[in-house]
Parts: sequence; C-alpha cells; structure tokens
Amino acid sequence: MKRALVTGGSGGIGAEIARRLARDGLKVIVHANCHPEQAEATVSAIVAEGGIAEAVVFDVCDAAQSRKELERLLEGGPVQVLVNNAGIHDDAPLAGMRPEQWHRVVDVALDGFYNVTQPLLLPMLGTRWGRIISMSSVAGVTGNRGQVNYAAAKAGLHGATRSLAREVASRGVTVNAVAPGIIASSMTMRLFTSAQIDALVPMKRAGTAEEVAHLVSFLASDGAGYISGQVIGINGGMA
Repeated sequence: MKRALVTGGSGGIGAEIARRLARDGLKVIVHANCHPEQAEATVSAIVAEGGIAEAVVFDVCDAAQSRKELERLLEGGPVQVLVNNAGIHDDAPLAGMRPEQWHRVVDVALDGFYNVTQPLLLPMLGTRWGRIISMSSVAGVTGNRGQVNYAAAKAGLHGATRSLAREVASRGVTVNAVAPGIIASSMTMRLFTSAQIDALVPMKRAGTAEEVAHLVSFLASDGAGYISGQVIGINGGMA
C-alpha cells in the first residue's frame, strides 16, 4: 500500500484531500502544526470510512523538527505521494507590511517545501514511482493586491515545481502544482460577497474543496504519469 503525506491536512482543503486519497486506497499521514486535534479528527473520519491514516505534528518551518519526524515516518517505508498543502496568508499592502508578515508567509511555503520534500525525495526515487503536488493559488499566477508576500511565496513554488520536475522525471516521479481560485469555506464567505464572486469568477460561483481534492487525486494517480512540471489552475475560469 502506497503512503501519502498531506501537510496542512488538519482542515479545509487539506482534510478533504486526505480523505480523498484514503478513498483511493492510500495510507494517509495527516500533518498539522497548530491544530493537532483537527488532524486527529480527519484521521478518525478516514478510519470511520474504512481507510488507514495516522496523524503527525511538526512545524514545517523548523528544519530539524521536520527531519526528525520525517525520518521516523520513513522507518515504515517510503512516502510516495506528497501533497505540500501547508500554507498561511497574512495580508497587508506592501508599504505597511511588517517584516514578520513577509517572512512567515514565505517561510511556510518555501522553507516548508524544502524541509518536507527534501528528506522524502531519495526514498521516493528509490521506488521509481512518486507524486509531489504542491498547493499554490491563483494569486501566484496573476498577483493580488494586499498579498505580495503570499503571491511571491506561491510563485516561488511554481519555479521549484518546474525545476524539480526536470530533476526527477527519469525516475518515475512527477511534480506539479495546483492553483485554486476562490474555494468555498467559512473564511471565503467572510471575505467575498456573492456579488463579488459573480464579478470575479466567470462560472459565477466558488469552487469546492471536493473539486480541488478530485484534481489532486488524479495527479496522484497512475493515469497522470505523463503530467509533470505543470501549474494547473482550478478557478472557474479566472485565469
């Protein structure tokens, strides 16, 4: 049975991705940092559906802590599907953005990508089959006012994705990024009115976490074996 690690899998899109991968027959490792109880709730939901899952807790920005936990996980065998979903945003116009707002957002996305992906890479390559999927955002493609830090972090993931895809292509490992637009959540409903969504999204609705999870599920499948180095938008036609 292949194993999948979903970082930031404790809520929202990450939890839905974890549940979907479990339904696909993978043993899922659900990562959390600040909300371990939510990761455990996702694990319980997966187990209740007949899947296999466990939770892991560490800060992806902490290289030593991340490596220690990942080495422990690797004692059980390679992780062949990695979904880099951990991410935060802390919005402000750049002119008023505090240094810690810039660094924390960029660190979670980019240091987190390195700190998690790098330790798992050689064991994955040894199996000659792997899937690395990083969650980006339409902001990383088009930019967005008040999100210079977030857009920069996500655009950095695009470069990392395309470069790593070239490094590992001959070993049966694909590397892609998924860039959602406006996805329905309690936060989204606070940030956008229905009228604003109608104006921004050609499809006139927000997407769902389930739709994002379906895309990730496909990219993690055998059927997506010739797709690599891509940034795939799921945004209702926004870009």
